[in-house]
Amino acid sequence: MSPAPQIEFTESAVQGFIEHEAALLDDARLDEWLNLFAPDGHYWVPLQGAKQADPWSHNSIAYEDLLLLRLRVERLKNPRAHSQHPPSQCQHVLQRPHLERMDAVSGTATVRTAFVYVEARGEEQLVLAGRCRHELRCMPEGIRIQLKRVDLLAPERPLPAVQLFI
Repeated sequence: MSPAPQIEFTESAVQGFIEHEAALLDDARLDEWLNLFAPDGHYWVPLQGAKQADPWSHNSIAYEDLLLLRLRVERLKNPRAHSQHPPSQCQHVLQRPHLERMDAVSGTATVRTAFVYVEARGEEQLVLAGRCRHELRCMPEGIRIQLKRVDLLAPERPLPAVQLFI
């Protein structure tokens, strides 16, 4: 039996991972997107944006572990999901991911990426902008998301229901 291939954990690989994650969401490949999360990974959209220190001391728009993410994906895929008639589509426009910190020894990295997100459903269109902060971990199966934090621009304004994942 041959040894498992070594995972490339470089700045280029990390930036490519961020772009790949957005492409999976844009292509509605949600099961593949879920597989990018570490088993203890989280998806977080703070209600107070960048100034919110943690998900516990104030409400969040979303704070979901892998179980809740899986439930939401299953709901979105259900043919009887009322919110998906007509189906939602999204497009992420990313600036070049900026590597804030990388430690090849521990296999961790933090990446910040400014974005514009467009979600369309029927004739309605929602446009959001902000910054994503990914805390990544290199695992035997590849790079995985420990935390995806989405800091929206002006998160305090009333938001319509976001159906997909920013």
